[in-house]
Amino acid sequence: MTPRCAMVLAAGLGLRMRPITLTTPKPMVEVAGRGMLDRALDHLTAAGVERLVVNTHWLGDKIRAHLAARADITIVHEPDLLETGGGVANALPLLGEAPFYVVNADIVWTDGPVPALARLAGAWDDALMDALLLTQPTATAVGYDGAGDFFLAADGRLRRRTGDEVSPLLFSGVQILHPRLFEGAPSGKFSLNLLYDRALAAGRLFGLVHDGGWYHVGTPEALPEVEALLG
Repeated sequence: MTPRCAMVLAAGLGLRMRPITLTTPKPMVEVAGRGMLDRALDHLTAAGVERLVVNTHWLGDKIRAHLAARADITIVHEPDLLETGGGVANALPLLGEAPFYVVNADIVWTDGPVPALARLAGAWDDALMDALLLTQPTATAVGYDGAGDFFLAADGRLRRRTGDEVSPLLFSGVQILHPRLFEGAPSGKFSLNLLYDRALAAGRLFGLVHDGGWYHVGTPEALPEVEALLG
């Protein structure tokens, strides 16, 4: 199973990246000479994706102009932010009836021996899964200092950390979702976490551990460190 459609989430405000993001949308911030949005699109194009959807909000006209030459990209502008779940649900008619990739435009990742998107596609099991999340070990995540998000069972199912637990994996911002995940989803603004929790309760939320690099570029001060590591 190789997804032919993908959505890139590029509608965020980038508040922590100010003052850079006062004039440049965060997905277009360059890291080591290449914008984060372009890096995400590079991965998806290399994976064989044929239809790309990019949502916009803050400084959306700049993203639209930047991507104007790409005939394979459809821009969906959100006058009001819909968050991650609402943003994907809003674009669902453009994404088809098969599983599709969803990628955050404000992270940077590098592949291991096999590209991460190909590994996700190879691990997808339509009979078992509604969502397959690429997770990153917190120990090797650059720019992350949280307590993690998930534990991974031997069968690949995910469990959220609770209370004071510290988990070894964080959600990387890269995933495959099936349209059925959105059945009965609320209208308007909501987080994908709502749907993850439904899938988790049904035993249909799975994870795969990334074997490459992962970089969170959250603030202007983080840029030099990430660029040095990428360089």
